[in-house]
Amino acid sequence: MTMTIQITKTFSLLLAGAALASLVAVQPVLAASPPDTLVEGFAFDDIISVDPGEAFELSTAEITGNCYSMLVRLNPDKTSEVVNELAESWSVSDDKLTYTFKLKPGLKFASGNPITAEDVAFSMERAVKLDKSPAFLLTQFGLTGDNVTEKAKAVDPTTFTLTVDKPYAPSFVLNVLTATVAAVVDKKLVMSKAKPVTPTDKYKYDTDFGNDFLKTGYAGSGPYKVVAWKANEAVVLEANPNYFGEKPKLKRVIYRYMKESASQRLALEKGDIDVARNLEPGDMESVSKKEGLKVTSAPKGTVYFISLNQKNADLAKPEVREAFKYLVDYDAIGETLIKGVGTIHQTFLPTGQLGAIEDKPYKLDVAKAKELLAKAGFKDGLSVTFDVRNIQPVTGIAESFQQTAAQAGVKVEIIPGDGKQTLTKFRARKHDLYIGQWGSDYFDPNSNAETFTSNTDNSDDSKNKTLAWRNAWDVPELTKETQSALLEPDSAKRAAIYEDLQKKVLADSPFVIIYQQVEVAGYSDKVKNFKLGPSFDTNFVYTVSKD
Repeated sequence: MTMTIQITKTFSLLLAGAALASLVAVQPVLAASPPDTLVEGFAFDDIISVDPGEAFELSTAEITGNCYSMLVRLNPDKTSEVVNELAESWSVSDDKLTYTFKLKPGLKFASGNPITAEDVAFSMERAVKLDKSPAFLLTQFGLTGDNVTEKAKAVDPTTFTLTVDKPYAPSFVLNVLTATVAAVVDKKLVMSKAKPVTPTDKYKYDTDFGNDFLKTGYAGSGPYKVVAWKANEAVVLEANPNYFGEKPKLKRVIYRYMKESASQRLALEKGDIDVARNLEPGDMESVSKKEGLKVTSAPKGTVYFISLNQKNADLAKPEVREAFKYLVDYDAIGETLIKGVGTIHQTFLPTGQLGAIEDKPYKLDVAKAKELLAKAGFKDGLSVTFDVRNIQPVTGIAESFQQTAAQAGVKVEIIPGDGKQTLTKFRARKHDLYIGQWGSDYFDPNSNAETFTSNTDNSDDSKNKTLAWRNAWDVPELTKETQSALLEPDSAKRAAIYEDLQKKVLADSPFVIIYQQVEVAGYSDKVKNFKLGPSFDTNFVYTVSKD
């Protein structure tokens, strides 16, 4: 049986009944959402996999955050604080190398299997050995496929220890463990679904560690469980009866794929969906004035940027990198395309994080850009391609840049695609220009600093695929400076390092950082306790109910 048939049958069984089935059908006629179900219109075309050991997309973070548990969690009401989840307590050795976690007793996965320290150790082991996009969050602690079973291990059924390679600031280590790659999976269930693999030079293990199963399957312990995901159609979550915390108020949550803001607004106004997640400024304003509807917002640690692939010799010239920063109409973008959904921001650290600066030295200056391009040998301009996810405001920003760049003789060919297409090409370093977003994986400045300023190996087969690497920006000195910040115990001195890094990136990097996101949503006033968190994995839905 093919995966497509399996998914179709799953949806048919779950969505029995004409009213609910129509919520995920492709036809435009919808039906009112059921009282026990939250239906969200959401453009989640970036989802590639729902395996927490592989997924590294913002939309998937929300799914993982609601469906998997971790040792510790970010406190969404106080982002400087890490709180217990599966862990009952933790301690750090005097040399700051060993972290010991005691698990809460009597915990179960959705499958009914007990949660043990062995599951925690296995989850880290599989993430490191699979070596997918988010693995670097764990391997930065010195974990490798060869040593992970010794460095991350179960001492007994309720005690897990993690040994790191350097005496990092404990807050940094704990914050990393709130990232979705640290989600704890059900070892017994996952390995029962694992497929044999023939080892190669690049992958030396004889199992896929259940990766094929978890791409669309589920093996967690969160308040909801993933029961179906169909790309660009729907994600369906159902309440987990074995959840150890506050029980979900609703039986089911459906994320229905809707790309256009206007479509989301109309569906919300008609009651076909309960929440609209990708409203553009005009639609958001309309919703705010509509009786029976409400809007909410939350600043996110997410920055949007245009990046220049340094494999392109033309884009690798410093004058070209700087010129492109003068070809963005920041004022117009701020006043129209991102009004209410973002604020102009030109540095890689989001406002509010340790060491963040608010410098905004660039503005649209075509004459200055032309002068810089001439110095680089492009008096008559140059031509580049631009990979753009076909969603607003990304498309609008790309088109605005295309127009202003043309004034300086830069011909920009926009190549549109969905989130999966553009992201896959970007990760393979096959783009010229790319417009993307980076959300902090954990609330420590290193989350953004490492990806924008560190590139430990610029070869195509590097294991550490940061944003600097994806753009072939080889920066050994910045990499050293970034690493030094992790070992600085003094908070003020650590902040100063990040301030210096931001200034250097502003001046010389291939990143044209444009704005910091403010996430918005419109929702029916029948929906109670809907709240957006400070990160995508804290957009919790288990507290939501409906009248």
